[in-house]
Amino acid sequence: MDTNNRILTCLLLLSAFLMQSCSPVNVSHGDARNASQQQQWLSKAYRYDKNGWIFLHIEGAPFERGFQRGYLTANEIEDFNKTLAYMQEFETSEKLDFFVKAAARLFKDKVSKEYVEEMQGMAAGARAAGKEITYDQMLLMNGFIDIAWYWYPQEKDKIRSGGPGCSAFIAAGDATADGSIVMAHNSWASYAELRFCNIIVDIVPEKGNRILMQTWGPCIYSATDFFITSAGLIGTETTIGAFKGFDAKGTPVFERARKAMQYARDINEWAKILIDKNSGAYANSWLIGDINTGEIARLELGLKYHKLEKKTNGYFTGSNVAEDLKILRKETSATYDDVRNPCVSRRVRWEQLMKDNYGRITAETAKNLLADHYDVYLKKDNRSSRTICGHSELDDGSVPASGKPYSPSGAIDGKVVDSKMAKNWQLWAKWGSSCDRDFNSVDFLTEHPQYSRLKGYLPNLPPRPWTILPADK
Repeated sequence: MDTNNRILTCLLLLSAFLMQSCSPVNVSHGDARNASQQQQWLSKAYRYDKNGWIFLHIEGAPFERGFQRGYLTANEIEDFNKTLAYMQEFETSEKLDFFVKAAARLFKDKVSKEYVEEMQGMAAGARAAGKEITYDQMLLMNGFIDIAWYWYPQEKDKIRSGGPGCSAFIAAGDATADGSIVMAHNSWASYAELRFCNIIVDIVPEKGNRILMQTWGPCIYSATDFFITSAGLIGTETTIGAFKGFDAKGTPVFERARKAMQYARDINEWAKILIDKNSGAYANSWLIGDINTGEIARLELGLKYHKLEKKTNGYFTGSNVAEDLKILRKETSATYDDVRNPCVSRRVRWEQLMKDNYGRITAETAKNLLADHYDVYLKKDNRSSRTICGHSELDDGSVPASGKPYSPSGAIDGKVVDSKMAKNWQLWAKWGSSCDRDFNSVDFLTEHPQYSRLKGYLPNLPPRPWTILPADK
């Protein structure tokens, strides 16, 4: 985005703001903010849309940057809130207010003042743009992973269902073509929920590290987890599947993950923040790199157990199967070697791909690997739930352990970064399938009417190009 376009965007936003809000926003954040002050906040922020992505720049004090984000993405926040309500009621029969109250109760006194103010600012910004969003709703939208995937199943004595999959790797040293770090990731889950992960936000906080991250709706942390920090850390993760632990007394993951990005200066500090007062929510295999030292690491974080491994040569991969035996055997019910299972098949395929490309991995290689369709169970190229570029909507379910037939879910994006790009404060991002498959929601629902409840919630995912964000470098 060139300077003239950015100025025009800001002017248009300010004009719209003046039409919608000529009086102070009534918020419970202390003194009411007048329209002039709000305009001054918005003049520092901007948004542009490109190839399916929303790029957002926000900066300043917590409430200020929250207000910027809430105002500039108010439509998306409202849509996220409505979708969360719809999807959770279908899965549980409970109305949104049930989960809003649970979030307020569960997270009380567990969120630092800085992030409370940032979320209050987001809610106020959304209200200034004409959307009825409360702070407690914002709290749920940030903590929906803790609430929906961990707390609720434990409360109801149910096996956790849903949640994202994801595939990822990080490589360095003699594994890459030039010795630098290369990291790649795609996000897996229901397309209806993951459609809100198309935001790349550049956060310049008043204190701490600058952050460039993909984010899920209005989350103050990444949630899909792909990020760069000005301390030189890059990171991603894959969820540990079939996980069973949760401690309601622990600190929510959005607090710990955001604090680690914003304040950690190295891998050890980052891991310490994630581990401290861990609740078990969003148990992940975290992949982290330090572009200053060339070191990469994997933190497998369960509830009772965790393991941090570091190296300067080699790679780590993630496919939703824990490698640490304590976590795998004591905190999950997952299989490790049944290649009919999508997580296991991707684990095996990553090892094949890493070995086949060892010493030659680049950002361009990473893009191609994210588009891989080799099914290790059927031993052939086959778009399905068992491939790195996942397509559950094409899987007929005939292979046991592969999940529901034709589930509208899978890999919805691709992200790649290397050390050079991270130093230049940029990353590669592709919205939609890495293999350029065209997913048309109308055609899909016509062919698979069992999912008709998702009408209006499923996105179209046409082929789009790999895009460098931010684009104005």
